[in-house]
Amino acid sequence: MKQFKESELIVNPDGSIYHLKLLPEQVADTVILVGDQGRVGMVSRHFDSIEHKVQNREFVTHTGTFKGEPVTVLSTGIGTDNIDIVMNELDALVNIDIPARQLKPEPRSLTLIRLGTTGALQGNIAVDSFVASAYGLGFDGLLHFYRHEGITEDAMSDAFVKHTSWSDRLPYPYIVKASDVLMEKVAEGLQAGVTATANGFFGPQGRSLRIPLASPDLNETIETFRYQGQAITNFEMETSALYGLSRLLGHQALTICTVIANRVSKTYSRDYQTAVDQMIRMVLNRLVS
Repeated sequence: MKQFKESELIVNPDGSIYHLKLLPEQVADTVILVGDQGRVGMVSRHFDSIEHKVQNREFVTHTGTFKGEPVTVLSTGIGTDNIDIVMNELDALVNIDIPARQLKPEPRSLTLIRLGTTGALQGNIAVDSFVASAYGLGFDGLLHFYRHEGITEDAMSDAFVKHTSWSDRLPYPYIVKASDVLMEKVAEGLQAGVTATANGFFGPQGRSLRIPLASPDLNETIETFRYQGQAITNFEMETSALYGLSRLLGHQALTICTVIANRVSKTYSRDYQTAVDQMIRMVLNRLVS
């Protein structure tokens, strides 16, 4: 049986996993992922009780119960690089015997719901509404560092590259589908589409302050892309990696975001925190219904 070396599976002196600083018993089967550390408390204040509170760097974790069901809420920080850390360490906590440094005989599958904020890329998507990511479109290239045969929507990716005249200087875009189970359970009635995951907030999402953009018309081109009835609904910075690594590791994943800006109409929410709290309550109730 494979033995994970100390340099590959890094464990703290107290037995917790390196970055998250969590012990296996501190992770529930249902995990809410949020980018902002401050949003962890927005979620856990709805819990019946909180048994564990752990913080290390940008990773803040609260584990407790909601309507009697165990739930973990964990902040990831910003970007797919952090998702790479979070996903691999969460999976190690539930599927590797940490002291023995060996795989457990029976794999455990987590339910992972990312609750985020986003900018809409279609003019008809209202600010303060909720968008479910039926697909994650990755501009980040992270998944290409792993063997990922059979989990990506390659024909859709190729069509996107052709439509946008995608530069060969950039990572090749990849597309991964959300969990069908979670789409049916949690996303009913919500606007759904393809979520573009950018590897930056400014240039990669078409924002320019003092540095000119290499492709100034990219957002307009993205807006017009269609593939088998699917359109690109919004920009954010984590979903593609979450979907790709979840499928490779055998977990169920879905992203739902509150629209705080519409990039087409140039509008911005006047009170997005209220909308975010409504999203949190909706998702928690749908998860445990």
